[in-house]
Amino acid sequence: MTKPESPAVPTGARTSLLRHRDFRFLWMGDTVSVFGVQFVGFAMPLVAVQVLHADEFQMGILGALETLAFLLISLPAGAWVDRWRKKRVIVVGDLSRAALLLTIPLAFLGGVLSMWQLYVVAFLVGCITVFFDVANQSYLPEIVDGPQIADGNSKLQASQQTAAVAGPALGAWLVRAVGSPLAIGVTAVCMALSSLFVSRIAHEETPPDKENRPPLVSQVKEGLAFVVGHPLLRRIALCTGTSNFASSAGFALYVIYVVRTLDFSEVVLGTLWSIAAVGGILGALGAGFVARFVGEGRAIPIGALLCGVACFAWPLASYLAALPTLYVGGFLIGIGTVLYNVVQVSFRQRLCPKPLLGRMNASMRFLVWGPMPIGALVGGFLGREIGIVPTLWIICTIWLLAAVPVVFSPLIGMRDLPVHLDALAAASAQEPDTTAP
Repeated sequence: MTKPESPAVPTGARTSLLRHRDFRFLWMGDTVSVFGVQFVGFAMPLVAVQVLHADEFQMGILGALETLAFLLISLPAGAWVDRWRKKRVIVVGDLSRAALLLTIPLAFLGGVLSMWQLYVVAFLVGCITVFFDVANQSYLPEIVDGPQIADGNSKLQASQQTAAVAGPALGAWLVRAVGSPLAIGVTAVCMALSSLFVSRIAHEETPPDKENRPPLVSQVKEGLAFVVGHPLLRRIALCTGTSNFASSAGFALYVIYVVRTLDFSEVVLGTLWSIAAVGGILGALGAGFVARFVGEGRAIPIGALLCGVACFAWPLASYLAALPTLYVGGFLIGIGTVLYNVVQVSFRQRLCPKPLLGRMNASMRFLVWGPMPIGALVGGFLGREIGIVPTLWIICTIWLLAAVPVVFSPLIGMRDLPVHLDALAAASAQEPDTTAP
C-alpha cells in the first residue's frame, strides 16, 4: 500500500503530529467517536438496571453479547479489512452503529423497549465494532511514519481517556436530565461527526491486487501465525486475554454492585468512572516517560501488575470506606491499563509489516477480546449464584495472575523492544536482543 505524505505537512514538520493534517482529522474523529462510546457505555447498563430491572445474569448476557463478535468473526474480519480501504470501514462503521443505537430511544418512546432489543443491538453494534476497531487501529501506521506511531497512539489514548473522564460525568447529567434511553441518542450525533472528520482525510490507500491475493483462509492463518509465532506477542496476548476475561466478569457486575449493593446514585457511578479515566490520562501522558525511564519492555509487566493489584479495591470497598477505596483502585487501574496498552500496541504496530496489520490486529483481538464474553457470562452467573462480593474476590485473583506471563518473561529484563519490520525475522526470534540499562 502506498502512503503519500499528507499534503498539508510542510517540509521539516514531520516531528510534529499536530501539524499533520490527516492525523488531525483522524484524531478529531476518534475523539468525537469515543465520547459517543462513553455515553452509550454508561447509559446502556443503566437502561438495563433501572428501566428494565435486569438481574446479575441478564447483565452478564448483555456484557457477553457486546463482545461476542470478537470471538466469532474477528479473525476473518482482519483479512477482510486488509482487503478494503480502512477509511471507508471507519466511516461506514460509525454511521451504522449510530443508526442501530437510535432504535433504543425510539423503542423507549414507543413503549416497546425490552431486554431482547438491548441484546440484539448490543450484538450487532459489537459486530460492526469488530471491523471498525481493526480498521481504526490499523489505519494510524498508514498515515504517519514509524517513529511517530507511539506519539500518535499516546495522543489517541489521551483523547480516549479525556472522553472517559468527561463522558461518564456528561452521561450522568444526561441520564438525570432526559433518562438513560434518550441519553443513548446523543451517541448518534457524536458518531456522525466522527464519520465526517475521518472522511476528510486526504490519504488514499491502494488495496492489494485482487488477482494475486491469497485465499481468505490463508490470510487468516498468516495473521494468527504472526502473533502466536512471536514469543513476546504470544505472552502479551496471554496476559491481555486473561485480564480481559477477569475485567469483563467484574464489569458485568459493576453497575449492579455500585447502584444496588453499595446504594450509590448514577452520578456517583459516573464520578467513579471519571476518576478511573483521570488515571488513564496520566497513563497516556506518562507512557513515554515511563518507557524511557524503566525501559519499554519493563513497562508492560509494570502496567499489568499495577492493574492486578489495584482491582482488589472492588471487593475491599464492601469492608472499607467505599468511595475512597473505589476511587483509588479505579485511578490506579486507569494508569496501569493505559500504560500497558500504549507500549504494547505501539510495539505491535511497529513490528508488523503493513500489509499484515489488519490481520495481526484482528488476531490479537480474537485472542484477547475473545475471552471477554465468556468472562461476562461467568461473572453474571457466579454473581447470581454465590453473590457479587465473593465473585469479585475470585475475579481479582484471576486478574492478578494474568500478569504472570509478562512478569516471568524476557520483557522484565528488556529496556528496548525489537523494531524489526520483517515478519519472518520477528517470528523466528526466540530471544530478542536486550539492551542493558
